Amino acid sequence: MNVINFSLISVLVILIFYLLIVGQDVLLPIVIALVFWYLINLVAKSYGRLKIGDKALPGWLCFTLSLLSFVAMFWATVKLISMNVDGVLEVAPSYQVNLEAKMNSLLGYFGINEAPTLEQLIELINLGQFISATAGSLTSIVANSGVILIYLAFLFIEQKNMDKKLSALIVDDEKEQRVRKLLRKVSDDVRKYVTIKLIASLSTGILSYIFLMVVGVDFAAFWALLIFLLNFIPTIGSIIATIFPALITLVQFDTLTPFFLVAGGLTGIQILIGNILEPKFTGSTLNLSPTIILLNLSLWGLIWGIPGMFLCVPFLVISMIVFSNLPQTRTIAVLLSSDGHIKGLDE
Repeated sequence: MNVINFSLISVLVILIFYLLIVGQDVLLPIVIALVFWYLINLVAKSYGRLKIGDKALPGWLCFTLSLLSFVAMFWATVKLISMNVDGVLEVAPSYQVNLEAKMNSLLGYFGINEAPTLEQLIELINLGQFISATAGSLTSIVANSGVILIYLAFLFIEQKNMDKKLSALIVDDEKEQRVRKLLRKVSDDVRKYVTIKLIASLSTGILSYIFLMVVGVDFAAFWALLIFLLNFIPTIGSIIATIFPALITLVQFDTLTPFFLVAGGLTGIQILIGNILEPKFTGSTLNLSPTIILLNLSLWGLIWGIPGMFLCVPFLVISMIVFSNLPQTRTIAVLLSSDGHIKGLDE
């Protein structure tokens, strides 16, 4: 019987992952819309805590402020990226001169007289897979932006009826209360993760911006924004966020000193916040194994690419809560946890 159950579960898991990969074009816009729906409601609740005198802000105003905040952040991000792209095009010739000078000096040290051209160097560096994956993910999100907005609009229209639907779906009052308690637990833990990650990423971005400005690195605001965004991807994101600004110093400056300063400084900031301060809050709050987080990152990166990397930890948090409250899957929750101690809804 156990063998049959194990076989059925294995087939079900394989089928789910197959559907996630095959149905990416349909499922990913829905998931992205759900993420934005959740975040907009989360920010609206934060605005709801503000008071003018003894009165809290009305719900419609909180929602409007939250929506405007997201529109403003999106506009500022697009504006910043477009401005920096224009700036890169302006300074590209001087970057090329510095790169060729450094290459000639390095190759001359090894007795090589003829330096390769910039085009030849680009061909030698095999970034095709990474660039292709990044461009493909961004293109897919932009192409599906209209579909995402439609899903988002319908989610806001439907949210006022969700409580009624849940009550109609679950007839038993005790089961309904347990389901509602489980949903609150999921919402609270995801909110804690998003809040902690947002504060940590924002702190890392601000400190990196100040450091890059002191060193004099070009486009410091853009690199700070990139560092802020990439820090939402566990482990790999912080590594990439450090490499790119460090590499730009190689072609911007005539000496190698700024490169070592930027590489060491950004690494120190990442270690301080990402590896010392953040785990103290995230680990005690979510109780997730770092090894499982890394494996989960690889899995969702394989399934949904870069969007999957951003979503992997919230997915893991939800799975952890659900598994810990089902007797059949409690063992899986123990394996996912950091210390082996898990709590159900009644504990």
